[in-house]
Amino acid sequence: MDIAVVLLYLLAMIGFGVWGMRRARTQEDYLVAGRRLGPLLYTGTLAAVVLGGASTVGGVGLGYEFGLSGMWLVFCIGLGIVALSLLFAPKIQRLEIYTVSQMLELRYGRGSRAVSGIIMSAYGLMIATTSTVAYGSIFHALLGIDRVPAILLGGFVVILYSLLGGMWSITLTDFVQFIIQTIGIFLILLPIVLVQAGGFSGMSEALGPEVFDPVGIGASTILTYFLIYTLGLLIGQDIWQRVFTARSPGVARWGGLSTGLYCLLYAIAGALIGTAARILVPGIEVTDDVFTAVVDHSMAPLLAGFVLAAALSAVMSTASGALIAGSTVFRQDVVEQLTRRRGRGDDADTGPAHELGGVDESAGRLAASRVWLAVFGVVSMGLACVMPSVVEALTVAYNILVAGLLIPILGGLVFRRGTIVGVLAGMIAGSVTTIVMMITVGIFADSPIYTGLAASIIAYLVGSLVSRPTPEPVLTAWDARLRR
Repeated sequence: MDIAVVLLYLLAMIGFGVWGMRRARTQEDYLVAGRRLGPLLYTGTLAAVVLGGASTVGGVGLGYEFGLSGMWLVFCIGLGIVALSLLFAPKIQRLEIYTVSQMLELRYGRGSRAVSGIIMSAYGLMIATTSTVAYGSIFHALLGIDRVPAILLGGFVVILYSLLGGMWSITLTDFVQFIIQTIGIFLILLPIVLVQAGGFSGMSEALGPEVFDPVGIGASTILTYFLIYTLGLLIGQDIWQRVFTARSPGVARWGGLSTGLYCLLYAIAGALIGTAARILVPGIEVTDDVFTAVVDHSMAPLLAGFVLAAALSAVMSTASGALIAGSTVFRQDVVEQLTRRRGRGDDADTGPAHELGGVDESAGRLAASRVWLAVFGVVSMGLACVMPSVVEALTVAYNILVAGLLIPILGGLVFRRGTIVGVLAGMIAGSVTTIVMMITVGIFADSPIYTGLAASIIAYLVGSLVSRPTPEPVLTAWDARLRR
């Protein structure tokens, strides 16, 4: 019965993809849902995209290993959404662009778009990979099939509904997924495992009171999570692309704040589920397997099927969001910028005004968007087959993103003297330093993000201060965008 529930859910997701295809008639419909989402849909789709495999499967695994303090990874994600919504989302929404790299071009002038596009594409690909690893684990446990076929099954469904309707399909599926994961995690799984584990007093007696130490995971780890995830959420293409869907700056601000607060509660819930699982299913060596193990142990098949569907909801929504984000950036900011399509130069696709290029051109770009989404989906499935951990893949993604792009992007929003030379220097120094450090000292070490950010800050400031200021016409056009 639990398998039947999950299969019914998958068929429903494909159905939403077919329905969304009828609404995705232009590139703006396909990439940003026509920029028409109200508070309810916006909150649901933003929550669904940030709470994926690492937040659900990985978050429960961290709770299993570290107790309540395992909440900090997801908690820092929630803090990032709160900060983004209150400080930057209204400004971002007014720009009316499609990608983060286009923001850099508008603010600094031409020259940075392809480089930033490569970094952001790599980030999107790794985020999609984390979710692919996670739903592969769920299908492996549920259906009893090998990991690779499990990944291929889930990947086919995600690619299909994303491919058909783009952001409209993803928004509709995200909202349904948001409802399912809320019911499944908060109203079913959390209370059941807490009762079966003896409540808070029973867990404290069995595991020791230190299991509820909120900082037991270590101050250095919490700081690293803050630098990687809180700051990373400020600049991720998958997050910005959701901000672009809001119909007004007010929706972007207050809908995003609601999402951030929801994420904080989700972090605590996942850590508590993982803590209870240490009593209910002890001895699990691979923490990514904890979620499915505790679900299988704790509940009857029908409820288990619903909760597994909730986990799949969280995982698949992030995967689909990352796929459309990564493929959008790669097509517009890498492929088209390097080939200078039809002599249009670097101005292609900088906003809705470019939808007027004719029916054939619009249809061609829409088709290209679908092709690149499929390519990214296939590559993410391949990477998932060799990537052992959702948290590992997520750490790689955010290390590269934060070290390479955080300083240039935030600098563009708050530092008037920043220049294109500083941007290029900051991106290259930060990303290269971080990659080298991850290879030499390990992915989970603290030093890669510290040294990468330091290198990016120094290179950005030095490059900006020794080069000519950004031309005044560029800054004037930038200011005009922000006043819309």
